[in-house]
Amino acid sequence: MKIAQVAPLIESVPPKYYGGTERIVSYLTEELVKMGHDVTLYASGDSETSAKLRPMCHRALRLDKHSKDPVADHIYMSERVFQESHEYDIVHSSIDYVPFPLLRRMAVPNVTTLHGRLDIPNLFNLYQEFDDIPLISISNYQRVPLSWANWVATVYHGIPEDLYKYNENPGKYVAFIGRISPEKRVDTAIRIARSAKVPLKIAAKVDKIDKDYFGSVIEPMLSGPDIEYIGEIGESEKGEFLGNAMALIFPIDWPEPFGLVMIEAMACGTPIITRPHGAIPEVIDHGTTGFVFKDMKEAVQAVKDIPKIARRTCREVFEKRFTSKIMANNYVKVYEKLIAQSKKSAGKETLIKV
Repeated sequence: MKIAQVAPLIESVPPKYYGGTERIVSYLTEELVKMGHDVTLYASGDSETSAKLRPMCHRALRLDKHSKDPVADHIYMSERVFQESHEYDIVHSSIDYVPFPLLRRMAVPNVTTLHGRLDIPNLFNLYQEFDDIPLISISNYQRVPLSWANWVATVYHGIPEDLYKYNENPGKYVAFIGRISPEKRVDTAIRIARSAKVPLKIAAKVDKIDKDYFGSVIEPMLSGPDIEYIGEIGESEKGEFLGNAMALIFPIDWPEPFGLVMIEAMACGTPIITRPHGAIPEVIDHGTTGFVFKDMKEAVQAVKDIPKIARRTCREVFEKRFTSKIMANNYVKVYEKLIAQSKKSAGKETLIKV
């Protein structure tokens, strides 16, 4: 199969630091190449891939001081993909709704994976207009606000099986990793750790939009030897950071569409302590791969109960459900289905014309 993978340009593929969507596009692309497919990746010029790379900008836009309008780069890429779409059997986009007007007019099959939240009121009219665009959700919960849209499948995220090493003997701390923002609730993670009298290590980036929040709310909470703020870490550091943790604290306060860091933790054998928001119940098995808490009392108890979770079981669940190989096989099934439907429709049109 000739496949075009279209990635966001904000980060490289894979990202040098934080970047969930770009990481998934990378894992999927590499698995598809291993399977023998002819894959072309549209991404930033500093991306690294075994597929054919078609650079759409010099480097990841977040790291480019000259990048002032990232929408312009994505519009340009969308047009390039449209012009070159005849080269592929299918086009797979991960850049949200930006290319919808062009995807609608594309002669070859296409599909879009949506990676973000969809409970935004002004998305309703847009998706109602583009109800012909085939969509893939990353969890069943993600679909709820737009349940009537043109969903063709749910494909859970996956990461390479050998990316992170299983660690049976972790350290004495709990971990928070990701992004510092109000909805990620690192403040709650700090309160949980302190109440449970367990050290907390925080590896997280601070976006420009969240700098005031970090300075006024989070930074004052970082004093004391029990809280260690490391800052943003890269892929090479994440395995050790997560693997050495007793547990990952993931106290989100928003409708999480998936939660990639949870399966990264499971790959290390590290249980998760989280809230029942969004897709959490689809990813975490309460009492098996972690604990889902509703209030502070339950959260603190969950930290104390972590020894009851078998780390080997966390790793086994990861291997059965969340590897990149499983993810790639599920995407290929979608591609094959859409290509077959396209050929069938083309055959009907030919019969009508005759």
